[in-house]
Amino acid sequence: MSYFYREYHDGPDPLAPPYDVRAALDEMGDAVLSGSTPLDALRDLLRRGLPGAPDRRGLEDLLRQVRRRRRELREGTRLDGTLERARALLDKAIGQERAELQQESEGSGEAGEALDDARFREAMLDALPSDTARAVRELAGYDWRSAAARQTFEELRDLLRREVLDSRFRGMRDALANPDPAAMEQVRQMMSDLNDMLDRDARGEHSQDDFDQFMRKYGDMFPENPRNLDELVDQLARRAAAAQRLLASLTPEQREELAGLINHTLEQAGLAEQMSRLGDALYARRPDLAWGAPERVSGEQPTGLGDAVTALQELADLGDLETALRQDYPGARLDDIDEEAVRRALGRSAVDDLESLRQVERELEAQGYLRRNRGKLELTPKAVRRLGETALRRVFSSLESGRRGDHDQRDAGTAGEPTGSTRQWRFGDEQPIDVVRTVVNGVRRGGGAPVSLSVDDFEVVETERRSAAAVCLLVDLSYSMALRGTWAAAKQTALALQALVASKFPQDAVQIIGFSNYARVLRPDELAGLEWDMVQGTNLHHALLIAGRHLDRHPDFEPVVLVVTDGEPTAHLMRNGAPRFEWPPSQETLTLTLAEVDKMTRRRATINVFMLAADDRLREFVNEVARRNGGRVFSASADRLGEYVVSDFLRARRTR
Repeated sequence: MSYFYREYHDGPDPLAPPYDVRAALDEMGDAVLSGSTPLDALRDLLRRGLPGAPDRRGLEDLLRQVRRRRRELREGTRLDGTLERARALLDKAIGQERAELQQESEGSGEAGEALDDARFREAMLDALPSDTARAVRELAGYDWRSAAARQTFEELRDLLRREVLDSRFRGMRDALANPDPAAMEQVRQMMSDLNDMLDRDARGEHSQDDFDQFMRKYGDMFPENPRNLDELVDQLARRAAAAQRLLASLTPEQREELAGLINHTLEQAGLAEQMSRLGDALYARRPDLAWGAPERVSGEQPTGLGDAVTALQELADLGDLETALRQDYPGARLDDIDEEAVRRALGRSAVDDLESLRQVERELEAQGYLRRNRGKLELTPKAVRRLGETALRRVFSSLESGRRGDHDQRDAGTAGEPTGSTRQWRFGDEQPIDVVRTVVNGVRRGGGAPVSLSVDDFEVVETERRSAAAVCLLVDLSYSMALRGTWAAAKQTALALQALVASKFPQDAVQIIGFSNYARVLRPDELAGLEWDMVQGTNLHHALLIAGRHLDRHPDFEPVVLVVTDGEPTAHLMRNGAPRFEWPPSQETLTLTLAEVDKMTRRRATINVFMLAADDRLREFVNEVARRNGGRVFSASADRLGEYVVSDFLRARRTR
């Protein structure tokens, strides 16, 4: 047997590895840390496109294609093409008839019945109205003397019949390229059967078998191959609405003239009543379509009626698709985008791109990185851990190569040697699980096999205590942090430090404290999606109070206090628990804050301050803190804040 291999073109590569949503989460993380909500960050990611997948387009790329196609249609479509061609054929037929009458007049001499008839006919042609529709209607029963004129007029009638039917039933123009009475009779019968089927459906008497039978009989008149009555109604309604928009887009004179031609053509074909009946049924089923909204087009080349309706139908579809792709309305989801509309407008490759975006949206939830809580999209703890690990990698990638060994050291932060005893597992424990004791607990509780384990059954191996640290990271949440562009760096630094302690120093107790007009403890998952506080006040006094309580709860731990701020204290906590703001800082605020600094000194806690602004007031204050406490002051730029904080923490841990 012989085999032939070629490049696969029918969609995405089926052997390609699944997309790594962690890269997408990292991209979202930058936006979240900068203050965006997870939903906005996800939408921005989907608009830009997927990181690590350059061959996959985002929503913005698809939008550009849709807008380009709309512009091409507007600039390449002229709506009065059929009207112009009808006028030209009418003028040609009348000219041919006049030439024939002129020859008859010249051949009949100065008198006679033939001459009178020729002059009568010429007078009749002279009296024809300028309106093309009315002229065609008056000439419908005219007995042409010129065979060429008769043929031209029949060509005009065939043109109108094909274009009018094509404007309502796409593809009908080709089906009637060589019309004969039998073909028109089949069209009339099809419309009658279609209207009857719609009436039965309105009464609840329609079935899929009825539709299948209808398509077996008339399927060649519907090239879009609808699968059921709803699809057929949708196709016909969108086209009928486009035909109405075409009339609304013309000048009043053009509209009246073209409408007259359409009505006359339908009457001559015996379809006026059935077409009116169908139009009413379609409007009743799809009143949501823009039936009478005009469309602005600026094409130079005349376009036939059927092609013009097709262009307006496509413009309407592209408009709906553009709205869906923008995803800027409440509750927007990628599932709102019509895949068939994308396929019709942009091709199969765009459908594959859209499916890739949908897959990322689904996988972020399926793999536990995002969750919906009361309709709101949130980051899960798993996602926050991932953001912290990413932030930590970025920090260490910027450190000097000589310091990277501090991070990669395998025994850093381990809990120590086993003591031989065990204890019940508690949340956050990273010591090895004692499998034997755990299973024995399950057997004792359950009384036999198979063993069913519960959380209370787990025991871990106790280890010797090694030096542990009580870490307090105090992060300024005031609005000035957002104004100076340091907000994202501060959150990323906090997550990086949290990830470092969790991975390398699990015995340490870390607490992140945010402060603006007042202070509060922040969970890592809360910190990731936290927005800045649009309030006045930098209450370092309250933050130090909370940090002191954390250190007091861990008296045997080495205290580590890190402060990230861009301004001197401007608020303090009063005795009644309310914050008090004053600008410039009051002496009371400075005194109470420095009193908490002195308490930290008595706790042997060194306060290192990372200063994100260089104004004189802040510099004077932090220098006083360093003088009283013995800590250090760092003037860090936003892009190197994480490096400074993590390096200082590691230096402190190595010293201890």
